[in-house]
Amino acid sequence: MLNSKEILKYTKNLSILFAEDHDDLRQSTTEILKSFFKRVDSVSDGKSALLKYKEYQEETSSYYDIVLSDIQMPNINGVELTSKLYEINPSQLLIILSAHDDTKYLLPLINLGIEQFVKKPIDYQELLRALLNSSKKANQTPTSSQAVSPNIQLSTDVVFDRVNSSLIENGKTIYLTKYEIIFMQLLSSKIGKIYSNEDIAKKYEELQESLDIQNIRKLVSKLRKKLPANSLESIYGVGYRIISLTQE
Repeated sequence: MLNSKEILKYTKNLSILFAEDHDDLRQSTTEILKSFFKRVDSVSDGKSALLKYKEYQEETSSYYDIVLSDIQMPNINGVELTSKLYEINPSQLLIILSAHDDTKYLLPLINLGIEQFVKKPIDYQELLRALLNSSKKANQTPTSSQAVSPNIQLSTDVVFDRVNSSLIENGKTIYLTKYEIIFMQLLSSKIGKIYSNEDIAKKYEELQESLDIQNIRKLVSKLRKKLPANSLESIYGVGYRIISLTQE
């Protein structure tokens, strides 16, 4: 059970936009969010979410710290909304609520750079864990309109574009598999951080995929052939991390 005081330590000064078309779920979840966040705005569809996002930007000259969104909504669905928000702010922190029948949307969302999914029906402990993780990141991330585009420079010639989940060498896109995209999105979410096999396996499990330790090694071996030398580091007995050009 998560400690409310521990969560509040990270959330009390933050803002969140919540988009959900089911009235009862939106209202009950909004009340929970209000217990933790300084500002909570909730809307019932994707189009309203986009308008509210722009209004908040004009009002505050900054972005919401976190956006929490359902996938299947009227007017603009969660995938379209995510894409449009990333066009405005490539560094926006988003958490997606996904039902069992939303699997066809997961890869497009992964390709856009979404890292955190919470399954529906909502387990509120799971939701609070996701909110805590995002809030910790938000406290380290600028939300002003000058936020930096999340391109990871792996070498002088190679860039990983987190928004489009693309590995680019001298302007040419290098093909990445679905599993490689998930791996790169996870490790590039915090450059230099070491991710254990357990961290990696858990991420795939959250996305309803399976990857054991043996297959993690195989994945890393294949991925290294596509990446610049020394950009994917293996720390024996600990895990893996991405090394950007600016860290060398």
